[in-house]
Amino acid sequence: MSKKLGKTFVGKRKTAIASLTVKLGKGNVYVNSQPIEIFGTAAMRAKILAPLLLIPEAHKTHDFHIQVQGGGQMAIADATAMAMAKALAAMSAKNKKKIIEYDRNLLVGDPRRTEPKKPGRRSARRFKQKSYR
Repeated sequence: MSKKLGKTFVGKRKTAIASLTVKLGKGNVYVNSQPIEIFGTAAMRAKILAPLLLIPEAHKTHDFHIQVQGGGQMAIADATAMAMAKALAAMSAKNKKKIIEYDRNLLVGDPRRTEPKKPGRRSARRFKQKSYR
């Protein structure tokens, strides 16, 4: 892991982008310079910490500093979890296998994005209703 220290790992979900840096430390996790214990809701924290619960030995010896921007609450949590899973997968092939068995989307991601609004319509797919049909 010594080669991977200081490297930036990126996770994306919808419009949320999380950038993670791993350093040797005591197992602290900081999201936007806040300790994970006070960041977001309990559901967000559970989703963010899911990769660390799979590989507890890395959690005890490394600090994770995450900067995240854009998106909603769950998109932020998914992007952060993805960045963390990528960092843990880079540590060893065994970690990568554990993460893929748990949830493949933590490493691969979800390609779905919002569809753009079309001209002459109220939204991406909604047409103006007609009463004579």
